[in-house]
Amino acid sequence: MNVPVVIVGAGPTGLTAAVSLARYGVESLVLERWAGVYPQPRAVHLDGEIRRLLAMLGVGDEFDAISRPALGLRLLDRNFRVLAEFRRDPAGGRDGHPDANMFDQPELEALLRAATRRHAEVTLRGDVEVTAVTEETDCVRVDFTDRTTGATESARARYVLGCDGANSLVRAAIGARMRELNFEQRWLVVDIETTAELGEWEGVHQVCDPDRAATYMRIGTTRHRWEFRLRPGEAEADYAGIGRLHELIRPWTGDVAVADLRLLRVAEYTFRAQLADRWRAGRVFLLGDAAHLTPPFIGQGMGAGLRDAANLTWKLAAVLAGSLPERVLESYETERKPHARTMIQLAKLTGMVMTDGGELGNLLRRLLAPQLRRLPGFHTLVTSGRTPPLCRSQLVARRRPGRGRAGHLVPNAVLEDGRRYDDVVAGRYAIVTTIEPTSAQRARIRDLGGVLVIVGPADELGRWVRRGGHRAVLVRPDGAVQRAARDLSALCAAMPRFHRGSSGRSTADT
Repeated sequence: MNVPVVIVGAGPTGLTAAVSLARYGVESLVLERWAGVYPQPRAVHLDGEIRRLLAMLGVGDEFDAISRPALGLRLLDRNFRVLAEFRRDPAGGRDGHPDANMFDQPELEALLRAATRRHAEVTLRGDVEVTAVTEETDCVRVDFTDRTTGATESARARYVLGCDGANSLVRAAIGARMRELNFEQRWLVVDIETTAELGEWEGVHQVCDPDRAATYMRIGTTRHRWEFRLRPGEAEADYAGIGRLHELIRPWTGDVAVADLRLLRVAEYTFRAQLADRWRAGRVFLLGDAAHLTPPFIGQGMGAGLRDAANLTWKLAAVLAGSLPERVLESYETERKPHARTMIQLAKLTGMVMTDGGELGNLLRRLLAPQLRRLPGFHTLVTSGRTPPLCRSQLVARRRPGRGRAGHLVPNAVLEDGRRYDDVVAGRYAIVTTIEPTSAQRARIRDLGGVLVIVGPADELGRWVRRGGHRAVLVRPDGAVQRAARDLSALCAAMPRFHRGSSGRSTADT
């Protein structure tokens, strides 16, 4: 079997990659060891940027039906007194969606699987075990075994995406190794369902106590999650039943009877910070947990994998179509690896600030936490979910770090006709400008398959462009600014020929 792309793993990252490629008309074969959706809940949070990506995949409204906006973050002391509170606007921010969304991962995966069935370009094979990934002269051979029949098969692909998790076979096949970023904590994760109303504030509760750090969040109408840091000598087996667990969750459940609490899962996790030393070997790429692992303290684990898929898939589509040279694929690791490292370091720091330091740490938190919201910009930093800009690459023309708009994600602003930016651009190249283009520039942008977005200097998007010291930006299909300028000439010259029709197929002229 020959196919442009083989994707190993049908978790959120692999499914996102498959649907994204299909929107550009690229066929893929997805290989997954489980017959269906893995039933256990894992990730429970995604930010406004990832919710925006789900909309582009065509599952945004369906996701809203299964998710719940979180109202923010509360820091609590060991006696559950509020040290600080950071509220979010549930209506959403610059991405056009709520900045924090709680959900059940199996339900999200079911939505993404359904989306693959709407695209003839995606073939999903479940209940198969990938056994080898071997690069050949002009392709990659993927060997796999049908777990039901025992039959062995092979597929050949132009490119292979390893989305097969922390114990990635694809990572091992290319000789990549996980590098430790010096963080390891053991936590107990508890998922409970109840029809009883707990009456708790519907944001994330973080108990800042080195002796028993804990997190609580409401996931859905009847779903709740707790996470407790395990003490030395404790293990999952010590909390096998709801009776012992009730001692931990009682501060939130109060007078709710044990009989009204249904234990869905209790599991021990070791939170780690790791980064693969390389994310690519030839035609093989690593995405998601195969490339990076992060502690969960800022809720960015799954989102990082979906960002990987969004960053890489449009480039693969452009290379396969001939609109970009293959060397631009080097920009995937160049852009995503530093971004992932920054987010992992932020998660580590957040976890340490919230959970370490002993009694001295408790004293400092009690004194300093109430003052944090008075720091300029700190509230926005905590609640917005905004991530750093991409660093300089072949597809990001940043001159100096911290200056200009290149590498930043363009806001999903409401435009003059009432539609949002994403709905107008729909995964194509775009030029956003506050100056009037010439007729020749209009024709060139149209002929290249791009979208011209003209905004007023006082409009939301216009103000954003001009705050970077520019009057126009060239925006890539993934929403990242490739180049910014004070006139349109350089931007028109930098825009590649990248057509995308209403069917979602991508074509190009070489």
